[in-house]
Amino acid sequence: MLDGHLLLGWLSITGLILLIGGTGPCAAYFGLTGNEPLSILPLSLQPEESGGKAHYKLCDRLKLEKKQRRMCRRDPGVAETLMEAISMSALECQYQFRFERWNCTLEGRYRANLLKRGFKETAFLYAISSAGLTHAMAKACSAGRMERCTCDEAPDLENRKAWQWGGCGDNLKYSHKFVKEFLGKRSYKDLRARVDMQNTNVGMRVIRAGVETTCKCHGVSGSCTVQTCWRQLLPFHEIGKQLKQRYETSVKVASSTNEATGEGEIAQARNQQALPSPSEPIPRTMDLYHIEDSPSFCRPSKYSPGTAARKCYKDKNCDAICCGRGHNTQSRVVTRPCQCQVRWCCYVECKQCTQREEVYTCKG
Repeated sequence: MLDGHLLLGWLSITGLILLIGGTGPCAAYFGLTGNEPLSILPLSLQPEESGGKAHYKLCDRLKLEKKQRRMCRRDPGVAETLMEAISMSALECQYQFRFERWNCTLEGRYRANLLKRGFKETAFLYAISSAGLTHAMAKACSAGRMERCTCDEAPDLENRKAWQWGGCGDNLKYSHKFVKEFLGKRSYKDLRARVDMQNTNVGMRVIRAGVETTCKCHGVSGSCTVQTCWRQLLPFHEIGKQLKQRYETSVKVASSTNEATGEGEIAQARNQQALPSPSEPIPRTMDLYHIEDSPSFCRPSKYSPGTAARKCYKDKNCDAICCGRGHNTQSRVVTRPCQCQVRWCCYVECKQCTQREEVYTCKG
């Protein structure tokens, strides 16, 4: 697992998404679904890189596919937004799986091997990646970091019930269009390609479904004779929570052969409705799809380092994470700030409290 302290400083980290070793669909992806190690890149430009074309070098460092690099270069704000998207996705993935056997281990070979398979975990990576990019781009527009987009105009809210449009809404319309173009089209004929496409779309659909309207009243004594309203996306933690729930209920699908056409079809598990033929897109559902059962992630393998020595919580997840091997208990003394008070002016004064705590780790 990536070091927690490194992750907390990840507004300068990015990943690149390429074809998955020839086994995936014929289009580039972006996010946590790449087959190369995540790279640490400086977000701030060096002095010699300042100028109108400075963002070109950031785009080149991302080593994007040709079309993606062109899209990155045409707006100076894109490169920084891509970096923010990958870091946000990685942080959220590790947060949502912090109590699981697979805790979103992202380094090198584990991620690359995982992405060659159609596990539930793979489905989550595709969804959280597209969601992260969609969310980051919409926020970048409203924050004024992009040249090609600005606040959401939200014409359907204008003049309705005396609402006066104001504020600065997150521009989901532009973000969705950008992400669709950035990720490119995919073939529907290959089982894995269709499943990856579905999971990518679910990430974007969860973002779209989570738009909220925020209003502020204007008038004498707060009479609210006029409201200023704008649309905002849900916090990304909420998006991650929803995608984790969909991971838990992910639908297993399989390939079958249509005797009339000889083409492969996707069918859900027994007693469930079959999906359309490969020539048609998957229906617009909010389900994540996976192709095969996940490994246990208990022991070291090419998919994860296993759970030996993993920290667990005695009454919460030690039995599940430690896979029946039991856990070790270590007692230690820790000192933390406590009884903090705000002093005039302007600092916080705390006492130092010492206490003994127990730490539980899985046996090997």
